[in-house]
Amino acid sequence: MGTTPLALPPARYDHGADEFVFVEIDQAMSLEANFKAMTITAALREEGLDGVVDICPSNASYMIRVDPDRLDPVELVEHLRELERSAGSLPADYVLPTRVVDVPVLFDDPWTRETLLRFRDRHQDPQATDLEYAARINGFAGVDELVEALSGAPYLVTMIGFVPGLPFCYQMVPPQRQIEVPKYVRPRTDTPERAFGFGGAFAVVYPVRGAGGYQLFGIAPAPVFDLQQRLPDFASGIAFPRPGDILRYRAVDRAEYDQVRSEVDSGTFRYRVREVEFSPAEFLADPDAVNSELLEVLYR
Repeated sequence: MGTTPLALPPARYDHGADEFVFVEIDQAMSLEANFKAMTITAALREEGLDGVVDICPSNASYMIRVDPDRLDPVELVEHLRELERSAGSLPADYVLPTRVVDVPVLFDDPWTRETLLRFRDRHQDPQATDLEYAARINGFAGVDELVEALSGAPYLVTMIGFVPGLPFCYQMVPPQRQIEVPKYVRPRTDTPERAFGFGGAFAVVYPVRGAGGYQLFGIAPAPVFDLQQRLPDFASGIAFPRPGDILRYRAVDRAEYDQVRSEVDSGTFRYRVREVEFSPAEFLADPDAVNSELLEVLYR
């Protein structure tokens, strides 16, 4: 049975007081690093070790909270090193049960455009919109070509955090096709709720209105965070995205945006979701083929 090697440096293990163990898989974010973090944390969760209080995967790292009266953190680190050695390669038959989700986005919308224009003095290119700036520095002919690339391939939710419900999403394309943009020179003091932003190589949907520094590309009509759990998709929790989810940010027009907003307002909106078994090894071998299969399943 074949395996796919993960060419990553040895992980770095740190203790946080006597309750936390932090493990850095790699200093740089990559899909390989995130796959390794997910593999290890999934195995640890499956084991159900007594004394492990919480498991928190991140982009290229993870953190474990421990009850030191039930589990010695030093012993846990030794066990995590064993899991790291076993996760040095991805077995061809390893699959991640997850969800593929359709997330509509209205690009170049009036609300984020109004916001970004108020903060041009904090931006690298005050004479351009964020989409125009991102298209130029990434070598696209224009905004339309950039939007096509942004919505053309799905994204992996590598972590949830910073504020409740905020999904950090890394596009599932080879490194040479990754879109990257810097954050604002100085953060904005205002960002619309549900704004679709991009910073570094990560896409996000802002769950609430507030400060922010990511480039503003558009806005989603549906929430990713619902404190009142009013919508059916939030019955089991106030945040909809989960680490390991695969999101397709699909470009929509104003008419579809307004239609989804009316469904959200009436409490009838449901995300289009398909349960899948995702093979990281197959993806690393042929990303475009696996992405095509995922989108075919989503819109079947």
